[in-house]
Amino acid sequence: MNQPLAGYAPAPVTARMENHGDHMLKVALQTGNDLFARVGSMVAYEGFVQYEPNPSAVRQIARDWMTGEGAPLMKCSGDGLLYLADYGANVVVINLNGDGISVNATNLLAFDAHLSWGVERVKGLAKFAGQGLWNTRISGQGWVALTSRGKPIVVDCGGGEDETYVDPDALVAWSPNLKVKGKRSFRAQSLIGRGSGEAYQMAFSGQGIVVVQPSEDSTDRLRVRG
Repeated sequence: MNQPLAGYAPAPVTARMENHGDHMLKVALQTGNDLFARVGSMVAYEGFVQYEPNPSAVRQIARDWMTGEGAPLMKCSGDGLLYLADYGANVVVINLNGDGISVNATNLLAFDAHLSWGVERVKGLAKFAGQGLWNTRISGQGWVALTSRGKPIVVDCGGGEDETYVDPDALVAWSPNLKVKGKRSFRAQSLIGRGSGEAYQMAFSGQGIVVVQPSEDSTDRLRVRG
């Protein structure tokens, strides 16, 4: 029985975070190198691992989450291997090297606790009166894991004059140094998005990347905020 299942056995640890297949994240935990992960994402672990839901670092920005978007997080600490997943979504692992990334909260799976992070309103969308987009911005030196509903595409904006347009409901993450603006279009509604009425897109320009999933979130990202 073991032989047919041998290909699914855990592989030797080679990095702090790495994929185990397309839909699972493996994290090598060490004392003093804690992790923030989405609540309920743990599917297995080896060794000594402790969990703290709603840690103090998360409570400090709870006020931002009252008006913006945030994912309930738990703090994971200890020594061992931790396996995380989110309903079979694809997992994308990113190693930040002093730079940053802006992530939609619904696509945030885990990140190193020592990274700088917070919830912020996306600039450049002021033209949509009464509407806005909130994201989690993470920066520093460390690891971040995202989820995507299907295998994502990473678009390199390249720093040219041409803009990259994305349906906000399919948007996963982008480089925070990119310029962002909103675009409203009636003609594009049959091409972009699955809702009725006006079609909204986000336009990105500058030097950086945009991560797009081949599936749309069930709720509009651009929606009225109270």
